[in-house]
Amino acid sequence: MARFPSSPGFWRSPVRGPRFTSVLGLVLLAGITVLFLTGLLSYAAYNPDLSPVNDKTPGKGLLGFYLFPWPTDPPWLYRLTQGVHVTLGVTLVPVLLAKLWSVVPKLFALPPVRSLAHALERVSLLLLVGGALFEFVTGLLNVQLDYVFPGSFYPLHFYGAWVFFAAFLAHVALRAPAALRNVRRMREGEGAQEEAGGEPDFPLVTPRPADATVSRRGALWLVGGGSLLLFATTVGQNTDGFLRRTALLAPHGGADPGSGPGGFQINKTAASRGITARETSEEVWRLAVTGPAGTVRLSRADLLALPLHSAALPIACVEGWSTSDQWWRGVRLRDLAVLAGYDADTAPDVLVESLQRHGAFRTAALRANQVRDPRSLLALDVNGEPLTPDHGYPARIIVPAAPGVLNTKWVAELTFADL
Repeated sequence: MARFPSSPGFWRSPVRGPRFTSVLGLVLLAGITVLFLTGLLSYAAYNPDLSPVNDKTPGKGLLGFYLFPWPTDPPWLYRLTQGVHVTLGVTLVPVLLAKLWSVVPKLFALPPVRSLAHALERVSLLLLVGGALFEFVTGLLNVQLDYVFPGSFYPLHFYGAWVFFAAFLAHVALRAPAALRNVRRMREGEGAQEEAGGEPDFPLVTPRPADATVSRRGALWLVGGGSLLLFATTVGQNTDGFLRRTALLAPHGGADPGSGPGGFQINKTAASRGITARETSEEVWRLAVTGPAGTVRLSRADLLALPLHSAALPIACVEGWSTSDQWWRGVRLRDLAVLAGYDADTAPDVLVESLQRHGAFRTAALRANQVRDPRSLLALDVNGEPLTPDHGYPARIIVPAAPGVLNTKWVAELTFADL
């Protein structure tokens, strides 16, 4: 019978055991909780209840509960929360794989169902494993800018997260007591009696172990070393200076792309979004500003003639990368609201439309607190020079603490109203 996966003797690695599995489980318990919370914060950062154009998860019902209006202080808030979310997710990959490897014998245990409670546990385990693989794979593909999955990343990752986290909570409720007992028994030494892990008829400890090639402690060090390596080759995309060069696994790691005032990271180029030099030229491009006073059309020269202000702000994207503070100069959004017929201190929300013809977030909405912040600009220059085409020439939005996709490039129209 040892020839079949359903036999405990089939799985012969002496590394497997409840205590090894429990350590990995407790690490995932802490890490995945942080991942879920930072994911909720990322969802809130889009101000999803403000306008349908900001929320890419239709039909979400109660799952799309809104947390709070996303603040503009500190200006690096989204850079921190999304950086933690993505970097931690990448770092946990070896832990997740090791955890799945350690418990794979239980997937083949016979009989598959022994009771109603056992059936519920098996279903939660199926959803847990499937949800974990789905979330990590789609997240990693999104970080690498490989959108090979069907449909939009936003609803897929959103709904997948809720399915996974519900199964995760059920699994924790069922298995946490045994995991804690197993970790406490580690203090008794490697020779202590192993606990069967809740299934005495199918223990994780093999009855006929193969020759050991690594100890359990060594295996944990191997998993930890893999996580540390992934951390070191990813975290730099959220930092400044030399560490960015160590982010070898991140698309926006390595050296800065080019030199000069515009030599910092981008996702979307002008060419990739169909932006032509003619439609952004001084002769053709006009910004439409709409409000109770009607519609005002402004050329770039008209905007440059208005009072200009500067702000040092980063750009942070959902993929986990961010830039250092860049010096932006342009017209405050609150001043443009005045042109549209509002008072600067009571300026409402604004709907921003881009020249880009395809792709997500060609239209985005900003909440009133973002419009009124004196650092929120319709930027015309960056680091002392006019914007480059890939950074949004002739004008782009820059707002403190907002996700990168809400900092719309190639702006064509601003409509101020209560959205």
